[in-house]
Amino acid sequence: MAEVSEVLMSVLSTIRVPRPGDRVHKDECALSFSSPESEGGLYVCMNSFLGFGSQYVDRHHTRSGQRAYLHISRTRKAPKEDEENSGSGDPPKKKPTRLAIGIEGGFNVEQEQYEEEVKVVLFPDRQEVTSDDLATMPDLVRERVSLAMAGLMSADSVSHALQVQQWDGEVRAESRHAVELKQLDNGTKIPPSGWRCEVCDLQENLWMNLSDGRVFCGRRYFDGSGGNNHALLHFQQTGHPLAVKLGTITPDGADVYSYDEDDMVLDPKLPEHLSHFGIDMMTMEKTERTMTELEIAVNQRVGEWEVIQESGATLRPLSGPGLTGMKNLGNSCYLNSVMQVLFTVPDFQSKYVSNIDKIFGEAPSDPTQDFKTQVAKLGYGLLSGEYSKPAPDPGEGSEPSSEPRGDQVGIAARMFKALIGRGHSEFSTNRQQDAQEFLLHFINMVERNCRSGVNPSEAFRFLVEERIVCQQSQKAKYTQRVDYILQLPVPMDQATNTEELQEAERRREEADSSGAPPPALVRACIPFTACMAALSEPETLTDFWSSAAQAKTTATKTTRFASFPDHMVIQVKKFTFGQDWVPKKLDVSIDVPDTLDLTALRGTGQQPGEELLPEVAPPPLMTPDVEVKAPVLDDSTVSQLCEMGFPLEACRKAVYYTGNTGIDAAMNWVMGHMDDPDFSAPMVLPGTSSAPGTTPTESVSEEHLATIVSMGFSRDQATRALRATSNVLERAVDWIFSHLDDLESMEVSEGGRSAAESEGSREPPPGPKVRDGPGKYELFAFISHMGTSTMCGHYVCHIKKDQQWVIFNDQKVCASEKPPKDLGYLYFYRRVTE
Repeated sequence: MAEVSEVLMSVLSTIRVPRPGDRVHKDECALSFSSPESEGGLYVCMNSFLGFGSQYVDRHHTRSGQRAYLHISRTRKAPKEDEENSGSGDPPKKKPTRLAIGIEGGFNVEQEQYEEEVKVVLFPDRQEVTSDDLATMPDLVRERVSLAMAGLMSADSVSHALQVQQWDGEVRAESRHAVELKQLDNGTKIPPSGWRCEVCDLQENLWMNLSDGRVFCGRRYFDGSGGNNHALLHFQQTGHPLAVKLGTITPDGADVYSYDEDDMVLDPKLPEHLSHFGIDMMTMEKTERTMTELEIAVNQRVGEWEVIQESGATLRPLSGPGLTGMKNLGNSCYLNSVMQVLFTVPDFQSKYVSNIDKIFGEAPSDPTQDFKTQVAKLGYGLLSGEYSKPAPDPGEGSEPSSEPRGDQVGIAARMFKALIGRGHSEFSTNRQQDAQEFLLHFINMVERNCRSGVNPSEAFRFLVEERIVCQQSQKAKYTQRVDYILQLPVPMDQATNTEELQEAERRREEADSSGAPPPALVRACIPFTACMAALSEPETLTDFWSSAAQAKTTATKTTRFASFPDHMVIQVKKFTFGQDWVPKKLDVSIDVPDTLDLTALRGTGQQPGEELLPEVAPPPLMTPDVEVKAPVLDDSTVSQLCEMGFPLEACRKAVYYTGNTGIDAAMNWVMGHMDDPDFSAPMVLPGTSSAPGTTPTESVSEEHLATIVSMGFSRDQATRALRATSNVLERAVDWIFSHLDDLESMEVSEGGRSAAESEGSREPPPGPKVRDGPGKYELFAFISHMGTSTMCGHYVCHIKKDQQWVIFNDQKVCASEKPPKDLGYLYFYRRVTE
């Protein structure tokens, strides 16, 4: 032990005690998905606080020279039965009583109970030092090492901090209607029990309107349960905004809902409002579950396999290489589904998994912040099969299930999710996201990090040809743009079961009026050929400003492929807006084919004898002294656009880029660029790196600079983005995503460093590199969404592996019996070579 004490003394200066702000990685290896629960445990460097599994700790010791590591290993405790779970074998869990995360009474994200063993290990000889051993060592060694061990164990790990984002779903705002609520003196008195809906006689989920005292049933839930919407209909007819849920009234309060504010609210005058209708709040007892309790019950069932199994079939669990599940980190099913599909694409496999040794060998000192390293780590975790193992039984003593569960240990991509989402206003949160938007976000990051090397996103990249023909002059204009996803329209008027849909709607309206249970769901059946026809048919552009006629006229626009990618992604445009501008999802069935031939949609370019519309370049917008920073714009046109409700900066850009040619041309520009990420961002003039009103020397936040540089950009590019967006980090990240073509000329290497010193020495950047080939494809994967909106619900993916369809539902991986190909959201095809 004296020898070990001497070694500890020699490395004492490298052993640090974690301070506030230090990133402590004690739950996950930086290069693999090993954890303290894995075989061999986890080694945490006592200087950098990076964690490494047993297979990578020697590599870190050799490269860094660090010798002292805290070894953490955990084994699952045997579950104990409590009164409620007696005989179930399930580990006792404290039930949540609050719709919250990270708050007393809320959901507990650390539900597993483990026995933990901690010791210091000294490399290269792997000498072990326990807390008992430290007691026999000199005071200086004992105190310093003990403090470091205690500090590491008490510090919040990075993964824990990311997992637990304190959120309280019960915090309710005071209703703006409560204080001045007008109550009718209609003589209505509500008895203490025996309530019924005035329309349908329903006796549960009842709400009393606080304005007139009338009692109606609540909303119908997505599965047909709940009420029949009569309380909502009453609000729509009368405008009386507040209602209280009968059965939840106690001396402590009650559930109050504001239909006008569309949320649960607080009513500070609730005792007075209830007393108006004869209800003594102090004598009432709770007889129904509150809305919070109902939501908690739903959230506790979110992961149940039965919700999304195929037609009630018992699905056979699968495991092995390429069959690894991913843990849901809190609404991360969109990320899980997209990454499972991407790592079946050979380009991503060869870029990140086949080269994993080279990538790890070139990784920076902190590999947790390196894009290539974390993508390679995820790819290897999914494809190697090392983590494709059945999950342990919930607890000893439980009766064996007669049906296979399909759960795996799987991998938790916390480091990857944190890195991919950093600086993004949506993907950095635990909220549900749109899988299509995440796919494009990830492709953007791949593009940014692969500028000087092999780029796997080229597998999806294709050119779109747009042909616009002026109907007055018959002259045409051709433009090309890069895209990665084909968006397929859904023509609802082409449904093949129109009569059945009309009859179902009639039955639904009858059920609503009579209070009867809702009829069975009838889904619109849309032929895939009708969707393709809607995609290819010409679009009429009204109020088109023609540069040939120098006037407003009508034009037609046709869209075709200028190239066919190796892999084609098709997004079914199921999400739209209703007439009231409320987002809704089209519940449709589309007979998506296993094979696809797009050859007929290839563009042909300018036709023989066809004349082109003349290009009208915007005139130089500067004053004679050339010193004024802001361009000279037609203020009247800008004002007219602003009066229509468009953002000022967007109006300025519209007038500038149409060369001060009038309101019609500017309006066309606005309508064509409304979806641009930088639509309302400050205008940045070509050839400048700052917005009007700023100077090239304007200071930018060093912290924001460091964040953007760590994402793979050079300091010059980060500075340009921040100056263009008034030093707002989130806007700078969006700006930089939407100006990738402009940044191409700055020649960013994969490491994010500028490859040249002088602007003048650079040649113009080449056009986008696209692959081309036959337009024939076969389906190999699709991602499905369940729910009413992309911002909620659940995603799963189906992937064809060795001629067998496999369903990936987070940690559950099973052979698919009836893949629901007609209900997908994103479809992935690969080229068929004859």
